[in-house]
Amino acid sequence: MPDKDRLSPYRSFSVTEWARLRENTPLPLSEDELTELRGMNERVSLDEVAQIYLPLSRLLSLYVASTQQLNEGTQQFMGTNTEKVPFIIGIAGSVAVGKSTVARVLRTLLARWPEHPKVDLISTDGFLYPTAELEKRNLMHRKGFPESFDRGALLDFLTAVKSGRGALRAPIYSHRLYDRVKDQYVEVDKPDILIVEGLNVLQSGKLRPGEPLVFVSDFFDFSIYIDADLDVLRQWYVKRFLKLRTTVFNRPDAYFKHYAALDENEAIETANRIWRTINQVNLYENIEPTKYRAKLILHKGPTHAIDAVHLRKL
Repeated sequence: MPDKDRLSPYRSFSVTEWARLRENTPLPLSEDELTELRGMNERVSLDEVAQIYLPLSRLLSLYVASTQQLNEGTQQFMGTNTEKVPFIIGIAGSVAVGKSTVARVLRTLLARWPEHPKVDLISTDGFLYPTAELEKRNLMHRKGFPESFDRGALLDFLTAVKSGRGALRAPIYSHRLYDRVKDQYVEVDKPDILIVEGLNVLQSGKLRPGEPLVFVSDFFDFSIYIDADLDVLRQWYVKRFLKLRTTVFNRPDAYFKHYAALDENEAIETANRIWRTINQVNLYENIEPTKYRAKLILHKGPTHAIDAVHLRKL
């Protein structure tokens, strides 16, 4: 074994090696259901679900069972009898890497394990400051960077989840409106598992003097980083921008409706500029440096298919 592999904190698997870990886990997903779960311009297949996501759902189910057993042991030790605590999974990665699709597929698979049928999913986009507040703080050009999120509200929400509180609400974000949706929320009511996906869920953020040293990732029982090469990410972002230009941006209430009038060359140039000056900067400064804090890294190739899995050693 090469020294770099022996000394790495991760065990690395090819797709074939990882697929063997599925064992006899059944595939509880149809092609029609998978079509509903796919994100824009993504090509996740049932074969990939069987090879990558089913073994991962099996691993996560084992983690959930072990954590619940540990909680029961702790309750027995303390002589208390409180409800089980939700298991929280964090999913991080760059813009356009496909976090939302990974989260939706995992949610569907995990909810079909009888041991934990209630699985909720939120995006931290809902905890971005509203556009009016970002404009007031002169942060519109830094949207998606750590300082553009209401970190206190997100920490309060996760604290409530881990405290066993029910009837919680997470704000919903609209990419069409480029803002939170007024008076619309995701209901989170004592799930067995909560999946939290977002750009910077593994980041520590920038603390103000006297602010408690608590991070979003402190609430995670398991964390996943979706990885891809830089130029591949740029290509995916440009392709998504072009798709949005002919769909969402054409809506009269779309925040970026002015982009719908761009011809293809102008749209490509605009998308590359936004990627280079905003998304790539955020990736370099804030997102990619947190990659090795994740317990699992899923690396994607140019076709969006996962081509390698890296699992942190215990």
